[in-house]
Amino acid sequence: MSDFPTGLLFDDAMAIVAEVAAAHRLATESLSLPRCHGRVLARDIDAPLSLPPFDNSAMDGFALRHADLDGDDTALALVGEQFAGLAAGLSLGAGQCVRITTGAPLPAGADTVAIKENVRIDGDRVWVPATALGQNVRYVGEDVCEGERVLRAGQVLTPARVSLAASLGLASLEVRRKPTVAVFTSGDELVEPGMPLAPGQIYDSNRDLLMGLLRADGLEPTAWPRLPDDPKQVEIALRDAACAFDLVFTCGAVSAGEKDHIPAVLGEFGAIHFWKVKMRPGMPLLFGSMDQARMLGLPGNPVSVMATYLSFGRALIDGLQGRAEPRPVWRARLVGSIEKTHPRREFIRARLLSDDDGVLRVDPNPATGSHRLRAAADSDALMVVAEGPQRLEEGTVMEVLPYSFG
Repeated sequence: MSDFPTGLLFDDAMAIVAEVAAAHRLATESLSLPRCHGRVLARDIDAPLSLPPFDNSAMDGFALRHADLDGDDTALALVGEQFAGLAAGLSLGAGQCVRITTGAPLPAGADTVAIKENVRIDGDRVWVPATALGQNVRYVGEDVCEGERVLRAGQVLTPARVSLAASLGLASLEVRRKPTVAVFTSGDELVEPGMPLAPGQIYDSNRDLLMGLLRADGLEPTAWPRLPDDPKQVEIALRDAACAFDLVFTCGAVSAGEKDHIPAVLGEFGAIHFWKVKMRPGMPLLFGSMDQARMLGLPGNPVSVMATYLSFGRALIDGLQGRAEPRPVWRARLVGSIEKTHPRREFIRARLLSDDDGVLRVDPNPATGSHRLRAAADSDALMVVAEGPQRLEEGTVMEVLPYSFG
């Protein structure tokens, strides 16, 4: 293996992930609006028309000329109807009004709408109370002006943003392709759930953990067969996956043990961008490239998988898709106190709690071992403790990574 950074500070490792992802941004594709939800927009969108595209009524009622109103009760002549849909070409003269429905275009000359519930109708006469000028009118362009930039490359297409594109008449959008993802777990000790265990064996829990995390982020990962503790078979499997997928995630076999073959295979047949990060859990994290794939080798303990995926895995996925919006940063006040004695950044399993006073709090789980999956199952977030030994008192504001967020 050639020289590469090792034992990096968390932020330095994250900077390398961002740099590599930016250099290997995924191609774009044009998708119909129903298929765009959750995707990352690839091109800026300037409004091809104004919203609303014409002056229209915000309520069911009667369109009128405000200048005709005289005091609290003015009689106007009802001269027509304008429903939502095609404009009827109506025009108001002095003392006239038109029945109108929500969203219908305002007749020429009208500048105000009196709502239906506030008027009194007597044949073709409508008695209108005092109404403010412009009341219940939606003016052309008050939401969006033609030519205005309304969506930007790098934004995630939420339902509201897709709806905005539809309101502008856009039938499709150019988005970044979602990465294809291969998932490996490794180790001769692993057995598929449902099969009998022999002495020394354990069930493979990391596959379902990592597949679930990826699916929760909108991806469609492919689970590959377990990697055995054999360097040649590891080489064959990883090289095959690297030719066919954008991303390859592995769990385990990235430390310095006799059976940890993945770093050597990646170093010989690909490139290692860094190995080992000063974080707990997750220190042996391995990041590299092979063929067309970016490869992220996660440690084998389940909580290490969670910590490294929620931090580095998500960052890599976002970077490959050109996501310009940072993920939401959650902060909560610490329940109890914590004494941290080591220098690494730490990720602690915790639960988020919301008090009646509206304060978000984070309650750390007392379990410390990265193998203790029950503690992860009892939690819904990882609490982030910055580098360096420190004592954190109750009420300290902490950064948290929820297991699932947008």
